[in-house]
Order: sequence, then structure tokens, then C-alpha cells
Amino acid sequence: MKYDIIVIGSGPGGYIAAVRASQLGKKVAIIEKYSTLGGTCLNVGCIPSKALLDSSHHYYDAVHHFEEHGISVEKPTFDFGKMVDRKAKVVETTTGGIKYLMDKNDIDVFEGLGSFVDKTHVNIAKNDGTSEVIEGTDIIIATGSKPSTLPFITLDKERVITSTEALKLNEVPKHLLVIGGGVIGLELGSVYKRLGADVTVIEYAPKITPTMDADVSKELQKVLKKQGIKFAVSHGVTSVERNGEEVTVKANNKKGEEVTFTGDYCLVAVGRKAYTEGLGLEKVGVEVNERGQVAVNDHLQTNVPNIYAIGDVVKGAMLAHKAEEEGVVVAEFLAGEKPHIDYNLIPGIVYTWPEVAAVGKTEQELKDAKVDYKSGKFSMRALGRSRASGDIDGFVKVLADKNTDEILGVHMVGARVADLIMEAAVAMEYRASAEDLARICHGHPTYSEAVKEAAKAAWDGKPLNA
Repeated sequence: MKYDIIVIGSGPGGYIAAVRASQLGKKVAIIEKYSTLGGTCLNVGCIPSKALLDSSHHYYDAVHHFEEHGISVEKPTFDFGKMVDRKAKVVETTTGGIKYLMDKNDIDVFEGLGSFVDKTHVNIAKNDGTSEVIEGTDIIIATGSKPSTLPFITLDKERVITSTEALKLNEVPKHLLVIGGGVIGLELGSVYKRLGADVTVIEYAPKITPTMDADVSKELQKVLKKQGIKFAVSHGVTSVERNGEEVTVKANNKKGEEVTFTGDYCLVAVGRKAYTEGLGLEKVGVEVNERGQVAVNDHLQTNVPNIYAIGDVVKGAMLAHKAEEEGVVVAEFLAGEKPHIDYNLIPGIVYTWPEVAAVGKTEQELKDAKVDYKSGKFSMRALGRSRASGDIDGFVKVLADKNTDEILGVHMVGARVADLIMEAAVAMEYRASAEDLARICHGHPTYSEAVKEAAKAAWDGKPLNA
């Protein structure tokens, strides 16, 4: 079998690359080692975690907020098994949708482990022990990532677990210890805290969400602490030991003192690493960098001209939407088009409640780059829509160039900011100024008014409702 393009991996980057290439007239095959399509994101990442986040959020609201809305119910209870079953159905429907897209776009799907025979041939080792070789003019590596750990931690996947196992627990932990205060740790910590677990987040950096704007990290920690999550920042973990149903984590605080934490589960959420095992990159001489990521140029092309790589397996933020955009870029480039991707405008989102979203530069990045900037901030508490819904935590912050007024970064904490951030991304894509955004009429009452007000605060320092 000979194809114009072979895609190895069917996650968001891989399947989107395949669809776009097929739309542009290419004959495409996609190889996936698991029995379902969609990769980490759809099977054991983005989609199942959001399903549990939404279910747990509904329960949390019933317990803590229904009364203030005048809704009286008997003491709410939950069936964790049903929550997990619902999550599984959401995943099944979503991955089934990917299979539909493959059929619709005449993309051949091969199940098995893909590995390079040479630069144009890929062997597919199937689960039944057989194998098949297919040929491709161009090949796209989209094999994603897997959870990282620390050298001294033994992941037994029962009590000392990664995000994959945390999404499949058959019980709510009594005390969940979370190593890592990034997106994954905070989202899954939120799920189990809402359902009654004690949750302690242990973070090496001096703040949670270490790569995000400092104001965002501070606000999010304050709100999650109010919800009952405990935090130990500036704590370097030194050991994790399991004894029966108990897990003990030892860490050194910023004073160098040893601190001990005890729980029944420990989620290791210290990031993810590129997954290239079994690909046979060495057979074709594809280079990897010091972090084990496939090295690529600005066109996502490896040092072997007909082999490309996208998504978590290459440098940059490990985000599904970043992988999708890279998939489109490679497919269009191979079709002779001139696509582009602006890595500065890829939004970062945390699906806690309130949500967190950001695009562009943080204040610290602008300071480090010695950019002359100005800042405008507006509290969600000042919005009529926020008071109506009861979601008064958070803010929107707009950073703009002090001389040109061009928007350089937008950072949000609040209800539905995961969707709201795209207003900022669109504005920045078209090089909008803070004044431009401030002068656009926003619907009232909406959460989006906070964006207008923060932009006006950045432009002339005079928001209208603060």
C-alpha cells in the first residue's frame, strides 16, 4: 500500500493532520497502536477530565450554592460509579466521532504499533502478532507524550498514580496528595476535593501554575484554598513511599526543613514527556533534542526532509489545540500552501472553577524583555453578570505596549474564561490596541464586559464600572 502521507498517532494533532491532508487531495493513512482513536486527549486526558470536572462541579453547586439561589433539596449525594460511567460514554462518543471522520474523509486506519523501516516505509506491528508494511511519500510523527515522574518515585499505578489512573479510580480518595501544582494536578485535585477528599498540592516552585502570570497564580491559589485545597509551595519532594493503603511523601520546604505528608493516594503530576519509544527513529536518523523531543524546523520538518513531527512530541506547550494547529500547518505545507502559526497566541487554560485562561506575554516576561508596558485590571466582582450567577471571584488583566497601545498579553481568572480568552486571541492576531478592544460594544450583562473594562483600564486608566 502506498500513500501520499502516513500519520503515526491519532491524537488531536494526528487525526486533524490526516483530515486536512485528505481535504487537500492527499491519499492518507493513519496508524494508531490502541483500539480507539483520539490519543491521550480524548481517551485519558482532556475529554474524560472535563467530564469529571463538570459532574463534580454540579454536585459541588448542589451542596454549596443551591440554597442561596432559593433551591431546596434533600442532602445531595453522588454515585461515583455513575460519574465514571458517564465519563466513559462521553469518551466513547467522542472517539467514535473520530472514526466517523476517518471514514468520511477516506482515510485508511491501521491498528498497531508503527515503526520506521526506512524513511518512506512504516511497519505496523498488530496486536494479533502479524505485521504489515506500508509506504508513504511523507510521514508525520504525532505520537504525543506520556506522564513524567521523578527518578526516585515508583509508580505502582494503584496508590502512586499518574493522571491516567486518577481518571479511572473506583473510589474517592480520603486524602489525595498531589505532586505538582500545574494544570493536571489542580484539575484532578479539584475533582476529588469537590467529592469530599482532602487534597494537598505539593509544588516545587514558589507558586502554583508556575508558567502563568503571577497575579493569576496568586488569585487561583487564594480561591482554591477557600474551597479547601491545601498548598505547600516551595517544597521539593525527596521521597514517596507506599505502605499498604497509605502513601507517605517527604519534602524539604524553603527553609530546608523536612516535611511529611500522608494520604491514601498520591498523584504524580510533574509534567509530561515526548513519547517516541518503538518508533525506530534511529533507523532513519531522525534527530531528537536533549529532552527527547523530535527536533524540527519552522515547518515542523525533521532533519530527514520527508519526515515531519507535531504536537507533544516536539518542543513547545503540550496542548491539544497546539497539536491541532501544527497538524493543519504540516498538511497545508505538504499541499503547497503557505500556512502559519503564531506560538505566542496559543491560549493556555486551566479548567478549575473559576477557570483560568491566558494568551500572550506575562508581566514577568515583559519585564525580562525590558518592554515598556502598561497594565489594566478589572475585577469580576464588579460585573452585574457575575453577581447574578454568584461567580464573583477573579479578574481580567490586559497588558499593552506603553508607546503603541498594542495588546501584548491577556490573563483571566473567572467563570467561562476558557471560552472568553478567544476574544483576546482574535484581537491580538489582528494587532489590536487596548483602545480598539475598549471601544467595541460588549453585550450586557455578560462576563465579556470584564475584557472591555480591563482594556479601557490599560488604555486610559479609567474603567467605567470601577
